[in-house]
Amino acid sequence: MPAATRSFDTQHLPISVRESVWTGDDLAHQHHPTISTGFDLLDAALPGGGWPTRTLTEVLSAQAPLCEWRLLGRCLPSLVEGGGQILLVAPPQQPHAGGLAQLGVPADQVVWIQAKTPAERLWVTEQLVKSNPRGAVLSWLPQARADQIRRLQVHAQSCQSPVFLFRPVNAQREASPAPLRTLVSLGSGWDIDVRILKRRGTPCPDVLELSAIPGQLSRVLPPRLRRLDTEIVIPTRREEAPDDRHLGRTATPHDQQRVLHRH
Repeated sequence: MPAATRSFDTQHLPISVRESVWTGDDLAHQHHPTISTGFDLLDAALPGGGWPTRTLTEVLSAQAPLCEWRLLGRCLPSLVEGGGQILLVAPPQQPHAGGLAQLGVPADQVVWIQAKTPAERLWVTEQLVKSNPRGAVLSWLPQARADQIRRLQVHAQSCQSPVFLFRPVNAQREASPAPLRTLVSLGSGWDIDVRILKRRGTPCPDVLELSAIPGQLSRVLPPRLRRLDTEIVIPTRREEAPDDRHLGRTATPHDQQRVLHRH
């Protein structure tokens, strides 16, 4: 009979080797800075305690733009401090300056880039990631292939800002080179439900229920509207988009503004 398996003690290794070892029973080590998500529960579930830099993060959802801003809104103000910019590639709707201000993001630090075709979206996203901007890159890429995401991941390893790719929920059936993949949907009341589909480390089978009242609305909401069991219905469309293009459509030609100009 073989000897009983003993746990491996990394403390006996040289420190240069120890820092590179993952034992398989814990979250992987994060060697690059992370950005707090603004949700304690989500930070605790992510390697390094927040959104990673020098890598891609995929955010899958059934329909845009229901959950993206509620998921990322709490981390954006820290990303624009000191002159950082939030770079948006082909968002499905025109960014709302008032809503961004409520999140703590000045409109003159948000750049909206229209790109109509999948090739244009990929090219713009790649150029932004390669430029290593200060702030964050948010790109809607519903039709990206695995090999195209792999190329972006290679470039993201030299980018000191977080890079978020928004894709449709059915992309979870496809393999992806992105080290972090999340699935976000509307929960009850003001909650959003986040499932971590892929992370560096052990799997995360739990659904994280995050209280995500938009912007600074929590300061003016009466207590009865904060309750999760409230009977008030928030008017949203929760059905899954029937086509990937619905998630990543660009602003209509009627929208004249291409970039949010400085005031």
